[in-house]
Amino acid sequence: MKEFSVGPNDAGQRLDRFVGKTVPLLPESLLQKYIRIKRIKVCGKGAKRDTRLQLGDTVQMYIVDAFFEKPTDENAYLKISAPKLNIVYEDEHILLVSKPAGVLCHSAGEWSADTLVANIQAYALQRGDWNPKAENSFAPALCNRIDRNTSGIVIAAKTAEALRIMNEKIRAREVDKYYLCIAQGRPKPAAGKLEGYIFKDAKKNQVYVRKSPEPGAKTAVTEYRTLESRNGLSLLECRLHTGRTHQIRAQLADAGWPLLGDGKYGQEKNNRRYGEKKQALCSYKLCFNFTTDAGVLAYLNGKQFVLKQVDFVEKYFSGVKYD
Repeated sequence: MKEFSVGPNDAGQRLDRFVGKTVPLLPESLLQKYIRIKRIKVCGKGAKRDTRLQLGDTVQMYIVDAFFEKPTDENAYLKISAPKLNIVYEDEHILLVSKPAGVLCHSAGEWSADTLVANIQAYALQRGDWNPKAENSFAPALCNRIDRNTSGIVIAAKTAEALRIMNEKIRAREVDKYYLCIAQGRPKPAAGKLEGYIFKDAKKNQVYVRKSPEPGAKTAVTEYRTLESRNGLSLLECRLHTGRTHQIRAQLADAGWPLLGDGKYGQEKNNRRYGEKKQALCSYKLCFNFTTDAGVLAYLNGKQFVLKQVDFVEKYFSGVKYD
């Protein structure tokens, strides 16, 4: 039990607001429940959530110590009472999740519980697949990342061994990633390969495409094919041969076919015309093609996982088959 005294700056505040600020890791649903079942009391007595605290009141909280820790990226999962996940596939080693556009894989400098990894960790904890108190260092982790406003399949490892192996396979290019996107214009040729060098400006979080090597620039290769073109837009399938920051977005824009909705590399005039604020880009298919030993993940070799529905495809290219 922890006890807090109400000072001048907290007097007149509702009980539930006071608890929320005092214990930021406590999920809202648990906060309200604990007030209701009297695990949170005022001056030793049960109180309603809208009770106004008075100067000198004491608030007793019968809450697990972990919720009183300082909020960090590592404990953000504690804040989540109902994980939001669209699970594509799961087994004892890995979890494939479809991330919506607008969701961060990890926090971007500021603590947040609204990240994909925090929801995955909360899910594993609540299912009993992971016990942070029994682990010295491991926590369920992402093996790949996609941009905040890009949607699609993300791989998470549920064990340290799976994380090590999957990271090795991704580095060795033994996991093929395919994207669907909507480009403005009609690519010519209709299928091909974009090859160049990408230089990243870390301060601006923006990349630049170069035609020839230069210090700091890395090779970037994207294979594409046009599935259909309609009304000035083209639905493309892209396969990554390298995995550079913003690779598809930057290379297609450099080729003259920027992604619809892309606020960084696209055409704002057309984005406003279509009312799109997120790039039409989705990591829709993963293929596991292991050429070296995969240990406990060997059963994945030869398998592929495909999203059957992609929102922007249904919106602009309804009826087109892409799997």
